[in-house]
Amino acid sequence: MSSELSINPGVELRNAQLELHHFRLRLAIAAGFVLIMFLLLACRFFYLQVVRHGELHTLAEANRISIVPVVPNRGIIVDRNGVMLAHNYSAYTLEIQPAKVENLESLIDELATVIEVTPRDRRRFKRLLEESKSIGSLPIRNRLSDEEIARFAANRYRFPGVDINARLFRQYPQGELFSHVVGHIGRINQREMEQFETDGLIANYRGTDYIGKTGLEHNYERYLHGTTGVEEVEVDSGGRPVRTLSRTPPVSGNNLVLNLDARLQEVAYQAFGERRGALVAIDPATGGVLAFVSKPGFDPNLFVDGIDPQNWNELNTSPDRPMVNRALAGTYPPGSTFKPFMALAALTYGRRTPQQAISDPGHFNFGGHVFRDDKVGGHGMVDMYKSIVVSCDTYYYVLANDLGIDAIARFMGLLGFGSRTGIDIAGEAAGVLPSQEWKMRRFRQKWFAGETISVGIGQGYNAYTPLQLAHAITMIANDGVAYRPHIVNYVEDIRTRERAPVEPKPLGTLEVKPEHLAVIQQALIGVNKEGTGARAFAGAEYVSAGKTGTAQVVALKQGEKYVESRVQERHRDHALFIAYAPADNPKIALAVVV
Repeated sequence: MSSELSINPGVELRNAQLELHHFRLRLAIAAGFVLIMFLLLACRFFYLQVVRHGELHTLAEANRISIVPVVPNRGIIVDRNGVMLAHNYSAYTLEIQPAKVENLESLIDELATVIEVTPRDRRRFKRLLEESKSIGSLPIRNRLSDEEIARFAANRYRFPGVDINARLFRQYPQGELFSHVVGHIGRINQREMEQFETDGLIANYRGTDYIGKTGLEHNYERYLHGTTGVEEVEVDSGGRPVRTLSRTPPVSGNNLVLNLDARLQEVAYQAFGERRGALVAIDPATGGVLAFVSKPGFDPNLFVDGIDPQNWNELNTSPDRPMVNRALAGTYPPGSTFKPFMALAALTYGRRTPQQAISDPGHFNFGGHVFRDDKVGGHGMVDMYKSIVVSCDTYYYVLANDLGIDAIARFMGLLGFGSRTGIDIAGEAAGVLPSQEWKMRRFRQKWFAGETISVGIGQGYNAYTPLQLAHAITMIANDGVAYRPHIVNYVEDIRTRERAPVEPKPLGTLEVKPEHLAVIQQALIGVNKEGTGARAFAGAEYVSAGKTGTAQVVALKQGEKYVESRVQERHRDHALFIAYAPADNPKIALAVVV
């Protein structure tokens, strides 16, 4: 028994020592692990606090401070007398930030219980959502009333990602009267944003939703837009602004003052009645455009919020084609308005003298084809003056044959036919100035001599814009001197009120003898005194010069007589007129197509 008692205590002592040893070992390992962790933590703190201090400080500030672009006011557009054609007004917009919303459809349904959201609003929002590549907010409702704003404010907590913002909206108080020339704005698309990035302008368009799409709004975008400002705003954890820390104000866009006269524009527009057509009126001494009408027009205000599909479809499917700028892009045979220019070509090339006359039997035979005059039996003996005053077709059939197509094309090219004038809005058509080379390039066919005959009276392949016709008659009115047509008179700096005028840009001088030009000018006066324009100018208090014209839309069979009442309205002849006044010191020259 005694031996067992002596052994047991020894065993217990050795186990305690072993456990103590293990404990100390574990403690040392734990202490080492903790020490290593603290060292790693210290290294991490050093890396974050010292090595990456600048970068992380910027990120922290970004979480606390939001950089918000401040969109500038767009410049206004006025006519020569200060009549407002395009301006801005402020209104509140209900906007949704799609990135912060899980289910857009249910959110919009719930919003509709607080603020009216029409099917049109939904369609427009859906289209904007499809077109937009940004993570910003998109409008679901524009121009909220005070009552609607108050209702939403009381229920805002129910709609995360939805807010009310004050926005500037563009307005065109003259409606369709200036729709084609002033143009309209529209929402920026992805292609345009990429172009801004390529051009290095992307920074100045941060926060901008709308830019000029057509007309002057498009061509003078860089003047009208202005310079975007910046606000540093402190935000809370929910991204809501707390206070403004600093602000660099935006610089408003510059104003455009035009050569156009709103009263003249309205008179011309109303004169068309229900007819389709175009008118361009120019100051011959400067090239300033006084009126620029394309009828029918459209309401540019439809595009400000994003045009709805119904209106868009109506505009694009209308047989009257209201979206076509007829004054700029419509090309038409000039008809008899071509004759004064043909006569000037004949004088310049020595193929006719003013006194040289032909006998007009009422027709001209060429290659077995009979080209008829509009007057049965003809006009008798016709010299150059009479050929213009009474608009004798036969005279110009013979003249065209004598000149030849290439001589005609060469001279008409000097007057600007068949080429763009360079006016300060986009979309100008070049028209068609026929020649042997043109036909071979266009149709891979040679020119036939018989085709020249109808060109002489402004028919055949001839096709020019009303702008080109107006430009050509200004050269006659201004003794052969041509200026580039321009709609903008000057750009006004919004801050300094300094004016940067659009200087008249000479395009050259028509190389013709003054005495030849005088013959044509006297004949154009005769048209409005005793010729085809006399009825319209009876009793006028000033002397004017002009030339009437008619152009076929549908070719007649040989021997067939044109009877307007038997022809479908859209296939009836075009009516044209070119003119300038006063004849001795022209202040206005114009071309009209109806």
